[in-house]
Amino acid sequence: MSTDVFDLTIVGAGPAGLFSAYYAGLRGLRVKIVDSLDQPGGQLIALYPEKFIYDVAGFPAVLAKTLVNELVKQASQYKPVWCMGEQVQTCEQHKEGCLAIGTNRSTHWSRAVVIAAGAGAFAPKKLPGVNCSEYEGRGVSYSVRELAAWRDKRVLVVGGGDSAVDWALNLLRFTEHVTLIHRTGKFRAHEGSIAKLMASPDKVSMFHELKGVDGVERVEEVTIYDNRTKEEERLAVDGVLVNIGFSSSLGPIRDWGVELDKEGIVVGSRMETNVAGVYAAGDVASYPGKLKLIVTGFGDAATAVNHAKAFIDPASRSFPGHSTSVVPKQRQDGDDGK
Repeated sequence: MSTDVFDLTIVGAGPAGLFSAYYAGLRGLRVKIVDSLDQPGGQLIALYPEKFIYDVAGFPAVLAKTLVNELVKQASQYKPVWCMGEQVQTCEQHKEGCLAIGTNRSTHWSRAVVIAAGAGAFAPKKLPGVNCSEYEGRGVSYSVRELAAWRDKRVLVVGGGDSAVDWALNLLRFTEHVTLIHRTGKFRAHEGSIAKLMASPDKVSMFHELKGVDGVERVEEVTIYDNRTKEEERLAVDGVLVNIGFSSSLGPIRDWGVELDKEGIVVGSRMETNVAGVYAAGDVASYPGKLKLIVTGFGDAATAVNHAKAFIDPASRSFPGHSTSVVPKQRQDGDDGK
């Protein structure tokens, strides 16, 4: 076969995909990373680059964009090939023992694949019956790309999950005032974050919903209401952050022949799917007891890549050895990609 065949193609450049790339390099594999977004980081960069993450081992608090930058730096030691802005479409087995991964731009040949696509393609959920779309880009947002853009503003946050609660807390450092409304009487967020929110200067209104947004050029005012009494209240605001979740889909990956359940792609203890040579890691992988966390995604990635190495090269061991010994030897031998 004249086509350039890589050892491993990683679908997805979020945290699990980036750590997969690092581990693949550590195991001496030639790696490609394919992602539909134009830069690495997945949802961390696309949705909340300025948000602090508190549950990554060794980091009491780390900005999402900082974590991504460090993961990219770590993976780049082994010079993976980055194929950003490509949406995967097909994955086919060939008699030469290779997989052909078709995208909207090209076909990538690989001996194995790790699917680290997170929740798949995603889009923010929008409030039905509310005129938010009229003010998108003019004060209504669904994510925070730059905290500086919210400085000294009066902000309404809509939502009751982790993201809404965390942003209400994070925005306090920059804004003039934050009001958070949630349509029920119970948050769907970490207990510690809820406790911080209730002790903060933020105004919190439970059982409240957004009725409408007003303004001439930009958002100037909103109308909220108590869904129990229907009593309305008008608030002067400069910005509205709608954080009620995201809808996602695996898209064409669903047609790759991998077994699926309601949580994602079904894998075994080696992170292997039912398709030979195809593995899954991170939020997209489903197995009993799975927790969809960044830190568990890192473990999934290491497991998937090391067993993919054994699949590609049956004479090798799945156990990689300890990095304290492996990396210094690579650097001594000049095999670390530097």
